[in-house]
Amino acid sequence: MTAQRPIRKDSGLVHWMNQVPKEADKAAEGFDSEAVHDLRVALRRCRSMAEGFRAIDPYKDWKRMRRQATALFDSLGALRDCHVITEWTQKLGPADDPITRQLLNHLREQETVLQQQAKSAIDVFDRKQWQGWTRQLSQRARRLPLGSHVFQVLALEKLIAARRLEAPALKLGNDLVFHKLRIGLKKFRYVVENFLPQLHHEWKAGLKHIQDLLGEIHDLDVVRESVLSICASAAPAARQRWEEAVAAERLQRVNLYSEVMVGDGSLWRVWRSGLPQGKAARQASLKRLQAWSAFMDSDLQHNRRVSRFAIQIHDSLARLGLLKGAKNSRELLKAAAMVHEVGRFAGEKNHHKTTHQMVSNLDRIVGWTRQEVMTMASVARYHRGALPQAARLRDIPIAQRKVIMLLAGILRLANALDDERDGQIKRIKVTQRANYIEIQAQGLRMDSMLAVKIAAGRYLLEINCGLPVLVRAMPKPTTIQ
Repeated sequence: MTAQRPIRKDSGLVHWMNQVPKEADKAAEGFDSEAVHDLRVALRRCRSMAEGFRAIDPYKDWKRMRRQATALFDSLGALRDCHVITEWTQKLGPADDPITRQLLNHLREQETVLQQQAKSAIDVFDRKQWQGWTRQLSQRARRLPLGSHVFQVLALEKLIAARRLEAPALKLGNDLVFHKLRIGLKKFRYVVENFLPQLHHEWKAGLKHIQDLLGEIHDLDVVRESVLSICASAAPAARQRWEEAVAAERLQRVNLYSEVMVGDGSLWRVWRSGLPQGKAARQASLKRLQAWSAFMDSDLQHNRRVSRFAIQIHDSLARLGLLKGAKNSRELLKAAAMVHEVGRFAGEKNHHKTTHQMVSNLDRIVGWTRQEVMTMASVARYHRGALPQAARLRDIPIAQRKVIMLLAGILRLANALDDERDGQIKRIKVTQRANYIEIQAQGLRMDSMLAVKIAAGRYLLEINCGLPVLVRAMPKPTTIQ
């Protein structure tokens, strides 16, 4: 990917959160169309950023901020629709048309009521709380640099989800499926717009063009519904003229959409080519998983040590020919080690079981199959606690079950090596003797409680690799006098 362009000063979470109260003051002066639109843009930016960060960071105030932004945003929705329908009515209908007059009169009456509702919503907007969130959330946001692999794979997830919505929209063509496609593409656009500045610079024209087309299709659907409901008593011929005019405008935009989004040169292909693919997508998902875990794991040093020990044991066993039939086992173990303690975020008690549930509930991980995600969850679950029971694994294919047991055995021993969480063991060395595996641990005292924990932690690995595992203190290097 090309080098990142400098981030503009008018972008970012702090900027848009600071814009909300400013735009609210402007909107409250008269609730004209442009001011209402600008306030909704600022709120939409804050909402989409909160959603993006919350996908990685479970901090509760992301949800609270988004909820408050959504409440004000939604309170302005009907007023914004009123402005949009007014503009389309003036564009589509002659001034002397009875439906035009009826629609405009109704909209003027509604606008006054909707302005009062919008004013009430702005008045109750908690600005002090909003300022507090601006300070707190901006600090957390700095932990995830813009343009990172984490946001690239997040954009890829949104792109794949949006792409699935196109076929039903073009096939069925009704307002509901096109609205879903519009929302799906909005979510993709917001991730690119907010978190991938280089790609947004390259794609912003196409993104805006498509969003405008889908937005106008939605607007025309709203106009059509308004004519049907508000002007139900109008002459059939007049209503038919309006329906035909709206349908013609809508069809024009659907065709324009198809021209740029369907076929070999579609924008879908352009966007997909700029995001991680194949093995790179899989690795990017691993980085996203690592970031998610880091926000929930209060002891990152322990997590890193356990991961390092687990991978070293795995690689040594692989070199010795003791790992067979475990496809992608290194990546699965690495991922399980990353997330093995995320359950502590919800409380210490039975956190390994909570970890299993949290990982199992993860939505689609790009590049990873559902079976791999469930394997990762099971390996992480058995890093401590009771040994895996056949009854709990009976629904898992035998080959996968063996992989889970073996990798869980490695992770359990790696976790035991740092059970004290103090980095007492600095490094390990794994070798195979005549009829057992020997692990030398630098810093281990054989008369310590840690040695007892390690002795218990090695059992699952022993029964799954078919050899005893001996863990002993690494001899101190001899000094030459």
